[in-house]
Amino acid sequence: MSDTLKSIWFAAITALLASLLLTGASSGLKEYRLANIKLDNQKNLLKSVGLIHPDVTYTGEDIEKLYRENIKSYRAGEAGDLVPETAAAPQGSPLFLYVKDNQTRAYILPVHSRGLWGKIDGYLAVENDGRTVSGFTVYNHGETPGLGGEIEKAWFQNNFRGKKIVDQNDRFVSVGIIKGKVADQVAAENQANFVDGISGATLTGRFLSEGLRDTLLAYEKVSAKFREGQINLNTAAAEKTSSP
Repeated sequence: MSDTLKSIWFAAITALLASLLLTGASSGLKEYRLANIKLDNQKNLLKSVGLIHPDVTYTGEDIEKLYRENIKSYRAGEAGDLVPETAAAPQGSPLFLYVKDNQTRAYILPVHSRGLWGKIDGYLAVENDGRTVSGFTVYNHGETPGLGGEIEKAWFQNNFRGKKIVDQNDRFVSVGIIKGKVADQVAAENQANFVDGISGATLTGRFLSEGLRDTLLAYEKVSAKFREGQINLNTAAAEKTSSP
């Protein structure tokens, strides 16, 4: 074999090996990235019901254990009935239940809203009374840091706890973000349905309010069943846990 042919074969084999190595590395990085996304989703689900504390450091194993022990995956049917994700070919919109001591304490809704610069993704948890917000988290957004980006901060998200999705007559009204301070802008009887806005981020607040309303409206039949006591909390809690 001539030196030229040897050089060609050597170059071809080297290129092939390099390609295989790069493909393997890319596949490994993709799996790592997907695993991190799943873990972050689980963390935010737990955070929405107060199971993640800001002053505690959690490992991936800690989060997976907390999730496995407390969160169950369901689908909401058109009539507001709950079907376990573990059922064969479950139909309906996804939601999650927070279960403690074998009883459903809250249900968690995926929130997908438009923002000023892109999508806003998060979770809104509602207590098992079907009226009271348990928590709100954001895990993905493209809003401006220091302005709309404040939606990811604890001070903003904590404002949702204890707010109501119904009015004083128990009618659905959603929960919204006001421009300015609730105490200054909203009548006392309606303050339970609003949270303080972010200075300089009026449009982000408006878009997110619309997204929250759309989400809650889509699951209103589920909320109504919780309010009316038509969901057996112990029966719902007895189903097998499933991942998001």
